[in-house]
Amino acid sequence: MTINILSTLDLSAASAEVKLLQKISNLKFSINSRNQTLKLIQDVHIYISSAAIKVDREFLKYAKNLKFIFSPSTGTDHIDLGELKKKKIKLITIAKDYSLLKQFTSTSELSFALLLFLIRNLNSAYEDVKKGNWGREKYAGNQLYKKTLGIIGYGRLGRISAQIAKGFNMNIIVNDIKKKKGNIKFVSLNKLLKLSDFIFIHVHLNKNTLNLINKNNIKFMKRNAILINTSRGKIINEKDLLYALKNKKIKAAGLDVIDGEWLDREKLLKHPLIRYMKKNNNLLIVPHIGGASVESINGARIFIIKKIIKLLKNANGFNKYF
Repeated sequence: MTINILSTLDLSAASAEVKLLQKISNLKFSINSRNQTLKLIQDVHIYISSAAIKVDREFLKYAKNLKFIFSPSTGTDHIDLGELKKKKIKLITIAKDYSLLKQFTSTSELSFALLLFLIRNLNSAYEDVKKGNWGREKYAGNQLYKKTLGIIGYGRLGRISAQIAKGFNMNIIVNDIKKKKGNIKFVSLNKLLKLSDFIFIHVHLNKNTLNLINKNNIKFMKRNAILINTSRGKIINEKDLLYALKNKKIKAAGLDVIDGEWLDREKLLKHPLIRYMKKNNNLLIVPHIGGASVESINGARIFIIKKIIKLLKNANGFNKYF
């Protein structure tokens, strides 16, 4: 039988792998168009998923022949896992491909970029220079040396961030559900929030981390603390964060993620955090670019296509789903 594959990802960086895949399947593309994707998905057996298009109940209603979803990501909040289980559709991500993931450092690097942007008042200084002003001392910020960095989640990204922080000669404390080996100080979440000058969130979103940061523990944070989230938006209660920023309970926040990333432009502009950011310099939001480095994007996409090719070449591995 002919295997139909649909990708909502641009795979141009994986041209060699794509050519190989096209020899053994019928590969089509639908980039950034949900309506077109819903029309094409009906006869598709394998879907290569972009995080920009939600795989929800409506999506899966059209996907009558779908057997596999391949997503070159570690997060799955763009996919309704419950519906997948009901329909017996197998999801394959790169979440456990540790030899690959250890090469991708961009999310941790972005955490420091967000922090440095805020702590050094870079936005205001940049805008002032464009106006011809040279207020050097006006934008004096703080350095990272000897400041305390609290890392929530000491997995792959938490460890990378800790390594970078050591280069800045920072004090490092960590909170994680498991106490892991290494010369690092583990503390409770509340203690981490109390002691940290800066806080990085590096945990996955699940039922235990939903609204992990909220008004009940934001109150422990220092008034000059900066909170950085490059994980998932729903880990922070956004209403409580907005209150803390407005009332100067904390100094600032840098977010690579928000709850509502899939909203259309009109609705996105009405998002409370984005509306607040327009008029205030203590909130910085960027569009989920943590993993958006050339190295990580291309590496993950090439890797996931190779997985598909391997599956299709293994007749027993694929045919058992039909």
